[in-house]
Amino acid sequence: MVKYEFKSSPIDLVNPSYDLVVIGAGGTGLSAALQAHELGVSVAVFEKNEVLGGNTSKASSGMNAAESLVQFKHGIIDNKADFYQETLKGGGNLNDEAMLSYFVDHAALAIDWLKQYGVELDDLTITGGMSKKRAHRPASMAPVGGYLITGLLKSIEAARIPVFNKTKVVKVLQDEKGKVTGIDIVGPDGRRKVMAKAVILATGGFGASKEIIKKYRPDLEGYKTTNQAGATGDGLILGEEAGAELVQMDFIQVHPTAQTDGEKTFLIGEAVRGEGAILVNKAGQRFINELDTRKVVSEAITGLNEDGAYLIFDQGVRDHVKAVEFYDHIGLVEHGATLEELAGKIGVDAAGLETTVASWNEAVKGQDDQAFGRTTGMDRDISVAPYFAIHIHPAIHYTMGGLHINPETQVLGKDDKVIEGLYAAGEVSGGLHGNNRIGGNSVAETVVFGRQAGIQASKFVRGEN
Repeated sequence: MVKYEFKSSPIDLVNPSYDLVVIGAGGTGLSAALQAHELGVSVAVFEKNEVLGGNTSKASSGMNAAESLVQFKHGIIDNKADFYQETLKGGGNLNDEAMLSYFVDHAALAIDWLKQYGVELDDLTITGGMSKKRAHRPASMAPVGGYLITGLLKSIEAARIPVFNKTKVVKVLQDEKGKVTGIDIVGPDGRRKVMAKAVILATGGFGASKEIIKKYRPDLEGYKTTNQAGATGDGLILGEEAGAELVQMDFIQVHPTAQTDGEKTFLIGEAVRGEGAILVNKAGQRFINELDTRKVVSEAITGLNEDGAYLIFDQGVRDHVKAVEFYDHIGLVEHGATLEELAGKIGVDAAGLETTVASWNEAVKGQDDQAFGRTTGMDRDISVAPYFAIHIHPAIHYTMGGLHINPETQVLGKDDKVIEGLYAAGEVSGGLHGNNRIGGNSVAETVVFGRQAGIQASKFVRGEN
């Protein structure tokens, strides 16, 4: 199959003005641009990186939604109230509840919206902190992020929406009253102004900015990150300069399962555990409910003081997580024809591992994990040879804090004052997730609030606010 390649627009085709400009070409920015185009607004997207997709491209598990048609097709009876409460609990009850309500109410609609653009998420898996299979993914079980970005870019191309890469926005322009009037860009041909009636910040978080992390969370200064290199908080700086308030900046998520042994750090998606993998220590023993929230699982791994831990799974689990093929291709997966052989390769006590897996298989059989109370990700045991292991450590993964916005994605300054014409969505914004993000909620956020930003900015441009 020929790999799809999107061709960004040459910088000399930038118009002097648009109704709307979107800063950032990840899932949020592309969703916003597509939605605005649907509503008849002239829109352009600006991306500082050469490669499009941002952190969304690295997402591997799924896109959460409750009461979706896909769930019903799979016989899963879910409800939005549980989705809301479990996300609120996962975020330490520190979520912006108005944003959370909008998010939960519109996630299933976002699944339907994507489908009309050929982005079909017809399979389901589960992530930590959720009681039902809400993480929607492609039927191929491929990583959701790359699939989503490719689908959105195909639609962006079909709609002839210009996307300019290698072009950094260095300032949001405003009039004397603070109303947005455009942006200042630095592209391959130098610096210029682009006028616009509204601007959407969709620049992602600051998980790759050592400076910002050190400022707000010095305890995480030495941690590696799963983020793409461009996640340096640019939108926060642009927003602050325009008068925006920042919220919950010390809420930084550490993902429990990242492979950090080499020069590059690779996220090992939650779907591996969601489809049945377990975590063990050097003694070959489980030590946590693997599908508790990321905060809890990360703290348990760090608390071992054993240079991380190991994900253990078999061919049956592997068959349900296509991302494992990539992990294996780049050398992150150890193989064993037997559990004893696998234990020898990874330096884990063989007898302990065999006992643990046998106990786990009994728990799966009876759907009763007496050891740690796990109730999800128990669709299959670990009994189909060969067996596999991935060495994991916690790593910085997501920044829950950011620009203060309301459910209409308007950026707020001091005293909750709206900055006229400025919108933000996705990881650049703060408040939705509280102090811990549930796996699968970030991809949902990119589409739900990307669309919302596109809708609200279009209303503003059309004079309907």
